[in-house]
Amino acid sequence: MTQSTELARLGIGSVRRVVGLVVTGGLALSLAWLALGPAPEPESAPLVLRLLLLVLAGLAALVSWRLLQASQQVLVLTTEGLFEEDGVMLAEMAQIEGVDRGLFAFKPSNGFLLKLTSRGPRRFRPGLYWQFGRRLGVGGLVRGAEAKQMADALALHLARQGRAD
Repeated sequence: MTQSTELARLGIGSVRRVVGLVVTGGLALSLAWLALGPAPEPESAPLVLRLLLLVLAGLAALVSWRLLQASQQVLVLTTEGLFEEDGVMLAEMAQIEGVDRGLFAFKPSNGFLLKLTSRGPRRFRPGLYWQFGRRLGVGGLVRGAEAKQMADALALHLARQGRAD
């Protein structure tokens, strides 16, 4: 991250982190228990269904692990762009066309959607952000007030540059 003015910070709170991990981890354990537990009747759970439940349990465990990693990150909005705290750039300020905080926008809960000028890599940090193509959704398990503050700071910065939507 280059030297620039910090406009806002956004992270996942500890209570939200624990709740998210308990829910996704509990889902993984429940699915694994259903897949590996004893069947009430000999022919009640075919092997294909048990394998499907086991695959879903593995996916839920993977999401839980990724959530644990993502919940330790903080997003930083500067005059240069949007970064993870460790310096990974999500979007340069010049790439951002606008901010969508509307009620019917396809955005994460408690968050906002950035419209970018060019396609970026597909990324997914559960509870923090996702990026597909020219859309970057910020939010999920973040505090709504902090996300609103970041979106407002970004919209104000874009308006000062004459690029408001």
